[in-house]
Amino acid sequence: MQKRIILVEDDLELADLTASYLSGNGYDMTIVTDGVTAVDTIIQQQPDLVILDLMLPGLDGLEVCQRIRQKVTLPVLMLTARSDNIDEILGLEIGADDYLSKPAEPRLLLARVKALLRRSAQSDSPEPSADKSIAEINGLIVNNRSRNVSLNGEEVFFSNPEYDLLWLLASNAGDILSREYIFENLRGIGYDGSNRAIDINISRIRAKLGDNPTNPSIIKTIRNKGYLLVM
Repeated sequence: MQKRIILVEDDLELADLTASYLSGNGYDMTIVTDGVTAVDTIIQQQPDLVILDLMLPGLDGLEVCQRIRQKVTLPVLMLTARSDNIDEILGLEIGADDYLSKPAEPRLLLARVKALLRRSAQSDSPEPSADKSIAEINGLIVNNRSRNVSLNGEEVFFSNPEYDLLWLLASNAGDILSREYIFENLRGIGYDGSNRAIDINISRIRAKLGDNPTNPSIIKTIRNKGYLLVM
């Protein structure tokens, strides 16, 4: 069955080119050109993935992402012509799963789409055995069947990208995971050396776990090596 993608882009020429390329690679594409219509269409159709431009008439991409996150759970790939890091940070904070600057190279866009859909499918699949689906480390419990997290008996809520990163760290607690390893496992593609999504989500996870960012005790940064969730 074809995966359904809604592309939210107000530049019709670019939208047509992007949709044509992805259609040629086997995806069922729908184009929406404004933010208000995008919210209604995404909630009604619940596609497999949304590609969302940041700058839109009506509602911008950040507002669209925030509103649909209240109603549906699906991967969101955000696109923007801006280069400011603040846009990336805001996009990831409100629940975007990945982030690309425009104009996105078609093969890179396709790789990100495939990786997000693959990760979404893995998240929906049941774990083969219960003993491998729960990680318990020093009062931190990460249940990968229910995707629930608690710390010292208190439930902590995470966005999908934050949870996926936390589970990867928790299921490999005591091991140092490089950015390259994390990126490959979460995105299914090689790390380009510049994407800051991992670092941003680490900061968000630490904040939600009450981990001191200057002297963390739960998730440590190992200089020139990566990240470690402490046993």
